[in-house]
Amino acid sequence: MPRPFRFGLQSYVAESAQDWKNQVNAAEDLGFSTFTLADHYIGPGAALDRASHPVQSIAAIPAMAVAASVSKTITIGCKVLCVDYHHPVVLAKELATIDLLSEGRLEIGLGAGWVAAEYEAMGLEMDRPGIRIARLEAVADLVRRFCAGESLDIRSEHVTAFDFDALPVSPQPGGPKIMIGGGAPRILAMAGRVANIVSVNFNNSSGTLAGPGIATATAKDTLEKIGWVRDGAGDRFSDIELEIPAYFTKVTDDGDATVASMAPMFGLEPDVFREHPHVLIGSVDHIVETLQTRREKYGISYVSIAGKPRDFAPVVAQLSGN
Repeated sequence: MPRPFRFGLQSYVAESAQDWKNQVNAAEDLGFSTFTLADHYIGPGAALDRASHPVQSIAAIPAMAVAASVSKTITIGCKVLCVDYHHPVVLAKELATIDLLSEGRLEIGLGAGWVAAEYEAMGLEMDRPGIRIARLEAVADLVRRFCAGESLDIRSEHVTAFDFDALPVSPQPGGPKIMIGGGAPRILAMAGRVANIVSVNFNNSSGTLAGPGIATATAKDTLEKIGWVRDGAGDRFSDIELEIPAYFTKVTDDGDATVASMAPMFGLEPDVFREHPHVLIGSVDHIVETLQTRREKYGISYVSIAGKPRDFAPVVAQLSGN
């Protein structure tokens, strides 16, 4: 049996406290499984221009806490917390606290960092990928053990935590699910080894969204990436939930025209862009059929969108939990 569909809604901007609360409540009311944001700190300016990244107006940890406080059933998360931006023990404690106070509605996304201009603008050293990925794996291990309430004795290259018991303990059996993702072999193999959820994404090793990202995530590329996850996971592959962000989503009855107008922007032929796993463009019925076909082809059952949740709500209503 295929894994049931889940849908996430991601936001980057809150215009006010009430606007943020309204976004969370709308996601919950419309049937989305998760509400997430990302983990970026720099505002508009030359650094953000170099990154070619959209602005994020609010910080992840406090925004997650508020989202949890104004909702009742929806899972709260982050896609993803950059481990280089946070002290490991402080991050683990903050996440465990949100998990406890939300009564077990936390999903933890962790990442190795990739926006080079943001590191530079904040005065952080950006280590080579191998070091960042090793640090991510070490922090993921700490977070899992912390949420389990273990007596900690970790003295590694990337994490130090010893001579104390971790509190609070997660109310979730087995602790919060941990999501790790990426678009390159090393990070996806590691995600396969340690994550509950693997997010199949662009290869952003260029450090900017102006790089070749979307061209590294075609249908053929995505199958290869899932192979890397499988290689890392081994026997536990069937336990992993595969997620994909649908960055280019539009519910429209004129999908062909939309695809034809957008494809050249990314240097892709319309047929390639239409089948791109990060693209969902067309009528509700077309998107429903597309997601069912892709689940069969890739095994991806968890899909995240950003923006216009009400347009996408009929898809969520038809597929969630099925």
